[in-house]
Amino acid sequence: MQNNGKIKKHIPQRTCIGCREEKDKSELLRLTAGSDGSVTPDESMRAQGRGAYICKNVGCLEKAIKTKAIDRALKLSSGKVDCERLIEYFKVNFGEERKAD
Repeated sequence: MQNNGKIKKHIPQRTCIGCREEKDKSELLRLTAGSDGSVTPDESMRAQGRGAYICKNVGCLEKAIKTKAIDRALKLSSGKVDCERLIEYFKVNFGEERKAD
């Protein structure tokens, strides 16, 4: 597409597994499932394995944990997500901001 002689670049969109809002890929954090079933944040957005995207706030993470959206999105058997470790990672890196209802 052109706009005043400039070409607009396509911005990839992804859906947050917590709040289910579609956002720019760069605004979200990718979670990946390791071969051992562990869930780890993928800041590079390039790690191998199944991935799911989530907003960078604790509220969306808590909602995803409560609804078991992480397990479903990453096709894990229930109970394999280390919730405390993920919540601590979000609090350290993104603060305690809560937006999801």
